[in-house]
Amino acid sequence: MAPRLASPASTSDVITPSSSRLFPPPPTAAPPPFASPSRPRPRGCSRAGSSPLRPPRLSCALLLRRPRFPPAKMEVVNQLVAIGQFRVFKEPLGFVKLLEWFFSIFAFATCGSYSGEFRLSVECANKSESDLSIDVEFSYPFRLHQVYFDAPACKGRETEKVFLVGDYSSSAEFFVTIAVFAFLYTLAAMVIYIFMQDKYRENNKGPMIDFIVTAVFTFMWLVSSCAWAKGLSDVKMATDPDKVIEGMKVCEEKANTCKEIREPITSGLNTSVVFGFLNLVLWLGNLWFVFKETGWTAPFMKYPPAQEKQPAPETYGDAYNQAPGYGQQDTYGQQGGYQPDYSQQGYAQQGEYGQQAGYGQGGPTSFSNQM
Repeated sequence: MAPRLASPASTSDVITPSSSRLFPPPPTAAPPPFASPSRPRPRGCSRAGSSPLRPPRLSCALLLRRPRFPPAKMEVVNQLVAIGQFRVFKEPLGFVKLLEWFFSIFAFATCGSYSGEFRLSVECANKSESDLSIDVEFSYPFRLHQVYFDAPACKGRETEKVFLVGDYSSSAEFFVTIAVFAFLYTLAAMVIYIFMQDKYRENNKGPMIDFIVTAVFTFMWLVSSCAWAKGLSDVKMATDPDKVIEGMKVCEEKANTCKEIREPITSGLNTSVVFGFLNLVLWLGNLWFVFKETGWTAPFMKYPPAQEKQPAPETYGDAYNQAPGYGQQDTYGQQGGYQPDYSQQGYAQQGEYGQQAGYGQGGPTSFSNQM
C-alpha cells in the first residue's frame, strides 16, 4: 500500500511577507510646525527642492511664523483712522503744530541729556607726586558748585578737593520744563485737531483757548531761550580748564606746572539753544494762524459792497420791451420795421364776414389796370 502524501498547508496557515507583524509600515514624518495648511504661504516663499524631512530656508520659516495683529485690534485701529480728520496736517494750523511737537523733543533732549568732561594735569616739582590726567565730569542740571575733583597738593601724598564755581540749574531746568510742557500741549492739541474738530470749533471757544495758550508759550520760549543762552555762556566759562587752573592753589606755585589737556565739548548745548529760538519762531508764526481761527478778525475784514439786483419783470411783454436793442413800444403794432397797410387792399374795411370789400360783389375782378 502506497504511503499517503501529506497535503500542502492551506493558504491561511502560510505567513506572507506582507504581514504587519513582521514588516510594519515605515513611519511617516510629521509636517514641520511652519507648514500649516490653514495659513497661506507668503509671497516669495516656496517649497521647491524641499522634502518633509528637509524644511525650506530659514527666511521662509520666519515669514510663516511672524506675529499678526488680532482682528479686534485691527478693527480699533481702522475705526480710529476712519474717525480722525488727518487732513488738518495739510493746513498751516496743523502742520506748524506738528513741527512744534517735533522740535520741542530736540530742545529738551539736547539739553537734558548732556554730560561733559574736561581733563587737566598737575606736574609737581617732585615727579612722583604729579597727576598728569585729572578728569572732571559734569552734567545737567549744571550744579557745578557740587562738582569737585581731587588734585595733588605736591606735599607728599596729600590731595586737595577742588570745587567748580556756579549754580546754573535754574535756567537749564526752566528751559527743559518749558520744552516738555510744549511737547505735551502740542500732542494734546493734535489729538483734538484730529478726533474732536467739531468740539474744537463749537462756540469758538477752542480757538480762543488755543490762542491764549499759544501766546503764553511764545513768551515762555522767548524768556527760557534767552535765559538758557546766558546760562550756557556761564557754564562754558566755569568749565574752562584755564579758569579752573587759575582757582587752584597748587598751581599758584611756580615750581608746579598745570596744563589743560582737553576742553569740554559743548556742541550739544549750543544745539539746544538753537532749537529753543527755532521753537520761538514756530510758536510766533503759529500765533497768527490760531488767531485767524478765533474769528476776531471778522469785524476788521472789508468785503466788497453788495450789488443790488434788478427786480424781475412781471410779464414777458415787459421784458421784451425792455430788452437792449429794441425800442420802447406800447403795442405790438407800433414797432419799427415793415408794416404793410392792409386798409388799401380791401381787407380792413369790413362790417361783417359776408360784407367784405372786394368779396361782396359777384362780378369778376379785373387786374388789367394794375399790371
